[in-house]
Amino acid sequence: MNSVRTLLRKSRVLRLLRFLPYAVPYLLWRAILPIQSDRFLFLSDSRADFDGNIAFLRDELMAQHPGVEVVGIFKTHLAARRPLRDALRLPYLIATSRVIVLDDYYPLIYRFPIRRGARLVQLWHAAGAFKRVGHSRAGLPGGPTPGSEIHRNYTDAVVSSESIRADYAEAFAIPVERVHAWGMPRSDVFFDKQTVAATRARVRAELGITDDERFVVYAPTFRGNGQRSAAAAPPVDWASLAAELGAGWRIGVRQHPFVRTERLPAGIIDAASIPDMNDLLMATDVLVTDYSSSIFEFALLRRPVVMFVPDLTAYTGARSFYRPFNDYALGPVAVDASELPGAVRGAAVDEQRFTAFLDEFCGALDGHSSARIAAQLLDRDESF
Repeated sequence: MNSVRTLLRKSRVLRLLRFLPYAVPYLLWRAILPIQSDRFLFLSDSRADFDGNIAFLRDELMAQHPGVEVVGIFKTHLAARRPLRDALRLPYLIATSRVIVLDDYYPLIYRFPIRRGARLVQLWHAAGAFKRVGHSRAGLPGGPTPGSEIHRNYTDAVVSSESIRADYAEAFAIPVERVHAWGMPRSDVFFDKQTVAATRARVRAELGITDDERFVVYAPTFRGNGQRSAAAAPPVDWASLAAELGAGWRIGVRQHPFVRTERLPAGIIDAASIPDMNDLLMATDVLVTDYSSSIFEFALLRRPVVMFVPDLTAYTGARSFYRPFNDYALGPVAVDASELPGAVRGAAVDEQRFTAFLDEFCGALDGHSSARIAAQLLDRDESF
């Protein structure tokens, strides 16, 4: 199977043939049908339904323009089979929608020439610019092959800060003018103090965490090149860490969604039982992570962060970052599990450091991202 995927990645002809059953009907539909001016199409191969950024944006679109037609077509992961109904209607919907919204890598659409008057918008699922993605990985293991078509046909890409527009222009191989610092919809909720407080109380109650306990969540990213090759972060002896921290501390573990949840020892909380990462972060007192974009949202709460990076050298060589790693270290950096208890107990918020970090990576996050993006996409500018 891996050899077939490698051949597909390297052969432009095979990639074209793979998506021919979609491309031919698409070209026919766009030749004979007009664009539906109020049709918004949301596509994802990494979720089952509207959630996260696309749910926030959908709700705001419908609030600003009640007559908008919103359609979503989803698969839980890249390898999942597409239902026949979706396979038949995808070319038609892509050909006739005025705005098509993605939130991640979506291989089917990169061979489609987007018609004039339509917009293909990449509403990337992560804030900031941390580990390299897309064409920024050229020459790295698992990076795009020379001449790869991925990402290049976006009319718009939305990012969380003016300072990272050039990074995503490189990642998507598009002009920087197409990259907009309009924010990130799912970040809006972090600016609602009442919602943050209520969510924190609800989630901690669900997990059995009392008000006088400090909740530490380990939320690493995956290792590998993507959904198909994802592996878990290096293991940790959670029982030993809990014993070292002692009374008054609770530990939760949430692996990346691409990775199967590990079996946890008694007393360690399966934080994956909270489906919404935003909700979990609001309940968290100290975040332990590695190269995950969760640091950007968590920084909005101005709570302590610990970076646990036992494989930093290997990860840097395989994936690399948009800035030197130390630029992301908002708190203690642990390279060995034995350092974690002291790092967690000693983690604190450096207000000046957090402010500079947020200015760099989250400058467009202000609680109004959904409204701003919806207004931009509802604008019927025919220059596209």
